Amino acid sequence: MAATAKTVKDVPSHEFVRAYAAHLKRSGKIEVPAWSDLVKTATFKELAPYDGDWYYIRAASMARKIYLRGGIGVGAFRKIYGGRKSNGVRPSHFAKSSGSIARNVLKQLESIDIIEKEPKGGRRITSAGCLRPIVERIIVRVVAEEYES
Repeated sequence: MAATAKTVKDVPSHEFVRAYAAHLKRSGKIEVPAWSDLVKTATFKELAPYDGDWYYIRAASMARKIYLRGGIGVGAFRKIYGGRKSNGVRPSHFAKSSGSIARNVLKQLESIDIIEKEPKGGRRITSAGCLRPIVERIIVRVVAEEYES
């Protein structure tokens, strides 16, 4: 099975996102906003994220979603990262996540030429982007670690 992994779909999403987030952090190209330690990721959340690297994880997750689907914009990411809003004793309902965080991450990924705006709307992976070789290296590393276990 280790030799057959060729795409992002062949690797568990959680492991890929963690590995790609570590790569983004090491590269130093993404600038984490000053407000990232104070902000909640959605209005329905009670607290800010506990993980200090949550911004890199969100960027890696969003890059993976664009890699797999393409044509995703801020509104779609608000729905993807949305969740259940507690209304106390009343029934819970779905609520969208923060659009500002999604917009900021997309701008960061555009600035380092991983994604670009699509003419019909949304974003897509750049044709000359540096994501594919990085993705292949991460896949090989994750699959090798999985194979050793």
